[in-house]
Formats: sequence, C-alpha cells, structure tokens
Amino acid sequence: MRLLAALLGVIMILVGAAPAEAAAPVWRTVRLAATPGVDITVPAAVDLGTAFVGGARTGSLGRVEVTDVRGPVNPNIWVATVSATVFITGAGGPQRTISNASVFYWSGPAVQSTGGGTLVPGQPTQAQAVALNVTREAFRKTSGNGNNRVAWNPSVRIVVPNGIVGGVYRGTIIHSVA
Repeated sequence: MRLLAALLGVIMILVGAAPAEAAAPVWRTVRLAATPGVDITVPAAVDLGTAFVGGARTGSLGRVEVTDVRGPVNPNIWVATVSATVFITGAGGPQRTISNASVFYWSGPAVQSTGGGTLVPGQPTQAQAVALNVTREAFRKTSGNGNNRVAWNPSVRIVVPNGIVGGVYRGTIIHSVA
C-alpha cells in the first residue's frame, strides 16, 4: 500500500529572545505517492509562539482531514499516522536541538465526519499523548464502505530542555494516510 505524506510546515518555538533570523519562514507541503482515492490535508504551517528553557509549549496544529472517495470498496479502511523531525535553530547541534522525543501529540476526537464506518482517534485526550520519536497512529477507520471524510484538530506539547540556546526552532510534523 502506498502512502500520502503531508508535511505540517514549520513549528516555531522561541526560546528566550528571538534573533533577527526569525523573519517570516517559507512553508510548503510535500506529497508522496498516494493510495488512490484517499487523501489527507493539513495546515501549511503553525507558529506555536514562545517557550522558555526548561518549560513547555502546547498548541493546536489545526484541522487535519482524511477524505476517502473509493466508493463501494468494501471495506474501505485506512490508518493515518504521524511522526516528527527534531526541532533545530541555526545549524543545529547539541545546544540547538530539541529531540522529537520531547514532542508529544494527541489527535483529540473527530470534529467532523461524513459517511459510514467506525472512526477511532489515536489519542482522544491529552492524557493519552504520545512522543513523536517514532511513527504513531493518529486516526483510523476500521469498518464500512462508501465515501467518507473525517477531520480532527490535533495538539502538540513540546518540552524545551534546559541548556539550549535561544532562537527560532523549526521542525516538521508529518501526517500520512494509507
């Protein structure tokens, strides 16, 4: 089965004072080979704002939506997954990197759905948040046929380690569906 991967632009965490390099970044969405009839859309970019060394920043990633137009395929099930890169400022390095093990994700419940089938969120609440140092399940359709669509508004919590330098930290949250 082939995947469609959408990159959720850049998430910025300002640690301490933002340097001049904090000018407006360029965002993009990259698409890989797709499962025919199944698509995923994500916001182009998110700015989570400012966090302090030793603290954390929590915020919404915005609406993520899977659309399945395979019609009468029975069953037309799918799994949406999520992972993250490390977050770096400047050229990176030990004091300029936030590990993806410090990036915690929860999908929350479906905020909108159409069509039949059973939809299962990966992490319904913050209490079930998972670290994105490995690929995790974000949402799943486990039964049903016919065209369907589901949307959710996931959140992340990024823990900022002690000992890193201030700057604009950039990383990528990757959603895929297959």
